[in-house]
Amino acid sequence: MDRLNTSATQLGQAWPLGAHFDGKGINFAVFSTHAQAIDLCLFDNHGTQELARLRLRGRTGDIWHAYLPNAQPGLVFGLRASGPWRPDRGHRFDASKLLLDPYAREIVGEFIWADEHFAPDRMHPRHLDTRDNAAMALKARVVHDTFDWRGDRPPTIPLANSIIYECHVKGFTQTHPEIPEKLRGTFAGLGHPAAVQHLKTLGVTAVSLLPVHYHLSEERLIDMGLSNYWGYNTLGFFCPNPRLASGHDGQSPRDEFRSMVRSLHAAGLEVILDVVYNHTAEADHNGPTLSFRGLDNVSYYRLVPNDLSHYENFSGCGNTLDIRQPRVLQLVMDSLRYWVSEMHVDGFRFDLATVLGRTDSGFSAQAAFFAAVAQDPVLCRVKMIAEPWDIGPGGYQVGQFPRGWLEWNDHFRDGMRRFWVQSVASPHAAGSGGTLGEFAMRLCGSSDLYQARRREPAESVNYVISHDGFTLLDLLSYNHRHNLANGENNRDGQGNNLNFNCGEEGPSNDAQVQQLRQLLQRALLATNLLAQGTPMLCAGDELGHTQDGNNNPYCQDNATTWIDWSQIDTELLAFTRHVISLRHRLQPFANVWYSGIADAEGIYDLSWWNADGSVLQGSAWQLPQRRALGCLIGKPGSSGSPLLLLVNNAAHPEHFVLPRGHWQGLLDSSHPLGLADWQGAGTSELPVAAHSLLLLQQIIARN
Repeated sequence: MDRLNTSATQLGQAWPLGAHFDGKGINFAVFSTHAQAIDLCLFDNHGTQELARLRLRGRTGDIWHAYLPNAQPGLVFGLRASGPWRPDRGHRFDASKLLLDPYAREIVGEFIWADEHFAPDRMHPRHLDTRDNAAMALKARVVHDTFDWRGDRPPTIPLANSIIYECHVKGFTQTHPEIPEKLRGTFAGLGHPAAVQHLKTLGVTAVSLLPVHYHLSEERLIDMGLSNYWGYNTLGFFCPNPRLASGHDGQSPRDEFRSMVRSLHAAGLEVILDVVYNHTAEADHNGPTLSFRGLDNVSYYRLVPNDLSHYENFSGCGNTLDIRQPRVLQLVMDSLRYWVSEMHVDGFRFDLATVLGRTDSGFSAQAAFFAAVAQDPVLCRVKMIAEPWDIGPGGYQVGQFPRGWLEWNDHFRDGMRRFWVQSVASPHAAGSGGTLGEFAMRLCGSSDLYQARRREPAESVNYVISHDGFTLLDLLSYNHRHNLANGENNRDGQGNNLNFNCGEEGPSNDAQVQQLRQLLQRALLATNLLAQGTPMLCAGDELGHTQDGNNNPYCQDNATTWIDWSQIDTELLAFTRHVISLRHRLQPFANVWYSGIADAEGIYDLSWWNADGSVLQGSAWQLPQRRALGCLIGKPGSSGSPLLLLVNNAAHPEHFVLPRGHWQGLLDSSHPLGLADWQGAGTSELPVAAHSLLLLQQIIARN
């Protein structure tokens, strides 16, 4: 500020949005359609003292702008917008509130909840609280940095070869003994050789990171001594969360994130970000005025048509960003391009992605957001994954997203849980374990959801467990959620409708119960990892991670969610590695839709068999009491010799009559390590243990 002559302020230009240094000064550009004036407020380096206030006098369309000659990176600033306070018309301007630039690359300050952040007086909601919040408000720091990527290149893993590993940056590394303590729980920890080595030896190809954008913890959580650990409450869409940075070697959070990406790329691993563009941290009409609300509430948010003082709440978090508005769509697109171009990420998983496709008349695969992504030269080449639902009308849209998008497939999750687990929990209930037809449909890419829409099988993200719910071990250990620590009287989170009657809640010392759990863990993992589609593994499930029955630990930044590396199940880890290696080597199912028709040589690309060797057909697909089936994959994705998958979810062994030929066992999920050393000829009977599956390969004679 010593060298800055604020009287020399120039009009500047309307592009790019945000604050950008050009080598000679800084240009500021801010969007607001309905503001009557916008002021730029300059602060000291710590953001504690306001030093100057300047009017943005340039205006091009709906962009307000100014240029400060000689201004340098490091400048700390905030915004104030003047305009009408008319909530009944959707306007919530209040110049007493300092606002964060939506394009901030670095955010200064530690947010403290206080009444000054709220425009309506909290005691008298019909009156404005005009107290200035600048002392406690978050500010933006202008950045202009370069990074030595050392020739970094995206791994560009083909979709058909991809295996996604969903994890939390902190939870994955917080207790890892081989990572230096000062790096644990941070970007640097995830990029450490010990973390990378686990991912590489496991065999996954991409890490899908729970939100790393700058977010806030809700006031009610802070009041209870908790925090928003998962991070689905974004305020800064261009800013990495500084709480996930170690600051080692003096690196900024941006550079520490980049270093992590560089390390993961060097190991051939892609980085996918879980992003939240469906709502912001400003919550509902009673929420604080921090950024978007104060800049232009009508433009940034979807408001109830007949009551503009309230928000359409398709997110369940109080507000919904209005992607229909061109400049709001631009904000999302600019943010996505930033993370690809400047941070080198390889894809995105969109939280409540149905919001992004909502038009005036509901969800549409032709919505402006999808069109913008499809034509964008940067974004069209990275992986796009949808959580294909929101809580609004018509919000469930599994299978309806555009071609090329991947989707979390909860039909797969629920179908496989029914087949393997519910049949054990309630073996005599009609349809309790689903049907063989449902199992086959989910195993083979969910053709009912994707094939008719000319989408690839790999666009189905197959998972049994995600961050949102029980861990795999807990799914098989608890009949009820144990979420009291979340402070919502155990009402939050999903129930466990599997009713796995183990006789007690939690880990058991009963040998039979333990053995059954282990069998089902391996069966679910193997089914998920071998099925047609793109498998997703939730971090810790390969290690036997438990959350003590908490199936919604979004606010538990503690040992509940941190993977305990001192208690890993080494046999389960070895089993998971073995299954993943088989998937990579064999690609059991090709990324094509099978016809079930024989070719000119009489080889069926895919066929289904009963245990007695007869063809499975007709009404047999709907019989829930049949618990054994075989899948002969005549044309696997590896173009190798045929594969045979034998599945038995009954409580007793089942003897299968094998097809003609000589067969070699590759995987036996009843073995703790998945080992299978069986060889034999067709027409002989092969026993398959209860609650397990076998994978065999035909041995082709060589002349």
